[in-house]
Amino acid sequence: MTEPRSDLARITLSVLFIGGLIAGAFWVLRPFLPALVWAAMIVVATWPFMLQVQRALGGKRHWAVLVMSLLLLAVLLVPLAVGLEAVLSNIDTLQSFLQRLPQMKLPSPPGWLAGLPLIGERASAAWTNAAQVGFADFATRIQPHAAEIVAWFGRHAGSIAVLALHFLLIVILAAVLYSGGEEWAAWVKKFGRRLAPEQGERMVVLAGQAIRGVALGVVVTALVQTLLGGVGLAIVGVPFAPVLTAIMFALCIAQLGPLLVLLGATAWTYAHLGSGWGTFMLVWALAVGTMDNFVRPILIKRGADLPLLLIFAGVIGGLVSFGIVGIFVGPVVLAVAYTLTDEWIDKDPAAAVQAVEGLPAQAAHSRKPEMAD
Repeated sequence: MTEPRSDLARITLSVLFIGGLIAGAFWVLRPFLPALVWAAMIVVATWPFMLQVQRALGGKRHWAVLVMSLLLLAVLLVPLAVGLEAVLSNIDTLQSFLQRLPQMKLPSPPGWLAGLPLIGERASAAWTNAAQVGFADFATRIQPHAAEIVAWFGRHAGSIAVLALHFLLIVILAAVLYSGGEEWAAWVKKFGRRLAPEQGERMVVLAGQAIRGVALGVVVTALVQTLLGGVGLAIVGVPFAPVLTAIMFALCIAQLGPLLVLLGATAWTYAHLGSGWGTFMLVWALAVGTMDNFVRPILIKRGADLPLLLIFAGVIGGLVSFGIVGIFVGPVVLAVAYTLTDEWIDKDPAAAVQAVEGLPAQAAHSRKPEMAD
């Protein structure tokens, strides 16, 4: 009689010990988990490119890892340094711009605007009203917040250094994963097989495909839109072009698009350079701002054969729930859950239908003897 109780106590203590060990390990690794997740996502997304670099360098893995690490440093740290340098070097220009903002006015609307179908007259009337009012009201509203923005930047100057160290840690962890990528992939697949012998390994492969699909569809599209938008800002000569380009990239990653920045730059171009350059900037803004509607689906389908709506829901939901890294985590979670649910529904459908259709008859047949008795 005491043996079942002994087994129950042993099992309970074993579960508690294993749970405590896992919780302790996560507690110790908690400062490194965000960087590790980012490094894993980057390595999975760029693994085919790393193999191409390795083949180009004669099959030497250490040189390929060095090249990829330097590229990651350039991608992560160079934009941060350029943005800081642009902000710090243009503080005086920004202050003078804010001082001149109340006196700035838009020019009269171009003649072709009123001729546009459906929205022409209203757009022309709104433009005329904005040209008459100018930026005085907007400047009055923003000036009380300017000092707060400067104070916030001063308070978070130390956080920028922490962010740079975080980027450096990501690069170091990515280099470790690059150097032993095959071994790490084999270990994760074995872990998946231990969790679910039939589907675990396939779920690991599906997660990798989802990460690459998001990297191709979301990140590459954001990079293309940001680069083209930055080129347009540079051609026109919009002030603070590097800072605006960085803001465009953040908006593209957040799935908001670059139109907010580009339309603001278009208004500045109309006000300072006339209708010719303004029309050029408007056309450029519309082309760059809408190109993601056809570029992103093509790239996502190349990376992962998953429903496009599922990927978009994962990107937006992951971004809201987990922050920037959720752009990759969200689609992975939804892709795995969707595939498992789909396979569970489709597994042996004939038997399921037969069971459902035969249930009432069997139940009725089982009741007949009872009713006869």
